[in-house]
Amino acid sequence: MAFHGSYGFGWGLTTWVKRLLIANVAVFFLCWLQPVVGRYLALDPSLVLNRPWTILTYGFVHGGFWHLAFNMLALFFFGSPLEARWGGREFLRFYLISVLGGAAFSFVFAYHGTVVGASAAVYGIMLAFAMNWPDAPVYIFGIFPVKAKWLVAGLAGISLLSGVSGVQDGTAHFAHLGGFVAGFLYLKLFDSVSARLRRLKKSLPRSRFSVISGAKNDGGARSTIPVEPRRLRRRDEERLLDEVDRVLDKISESGLASLSPDERRVLDEASRRYRQN
Repeated sequence: MAFHGSYGFGWGLTTWVKRLLIANVAVFFLCWLQPVVGRYLALDPSLVLNRPWTILTYGFVHGGFWHLAFNMLALFFFGSPLEARWGGREFLRFYLISVLGGAAFSFVFAYHGTVVGASAAVYGIMLAFAMNWPDAPVYIFGIFPVKAKWLVAGLAGISLLSGVSGVQDGTAHFAHLGGFVAGFLYLKLFDSVSARLRRLKKSLPRSRFSVISGAKNDGGARSTIPVEPRRLRRRDEERLLDEVDRVLDKISESGLASLSPDERRVLDEASRRYRQN
């Protein structure tokens, strides 16, 4: 069992972490009362085409109390700081993408057996935590401190070695790796988009007017003449920059998927003008 110690995060339970905890516990008790429900929600890679919903629902089914307890504790400790930083929508999107990554790897590597548990999502969340706070102390059994980056690297290595060696321990190691890989690719893509948007913002200066000093007017006197920009009028550009600022703030809070069609058009227009310049 591993959890992070005090690193300035506090112990608050964020909204979507709380909802996911409730959902996982509720499904666990439902499957305990009606085992047939678990069979229809669990992922069997050989039956995925007949039960496509299981690529998501398997992440809410657990094989036993300790399986559930580990995943939920990790979700609480590692997930809450991420949701607090990203916002609820972005956190939930990342969680589900990690679940889908676990299903994809189980299918691609033809795992023989039933896949259950939120481990793929939890491993993705631990990876994201380590990428955001690489040096945060994580305490093994509440005693031995390990930096988050080394803990995650060790877990990834164990899952890779166990999956490649074909260890039959009842654990879907490739599902864990799928959560890692899907989470890593998503974070790299999101960071790349964010970086491009920041560069775009910096590339559009607040004023495109230039002033030519010393030009002569019709009377021969020297004057200062404002020159209209070749592509943009000042008022239009100021409005665009204000909109870009607002959209970038929204992306920071809620993620790219939260943008409306009009907001996406604002970014497209700003990007087009950036390329022209």
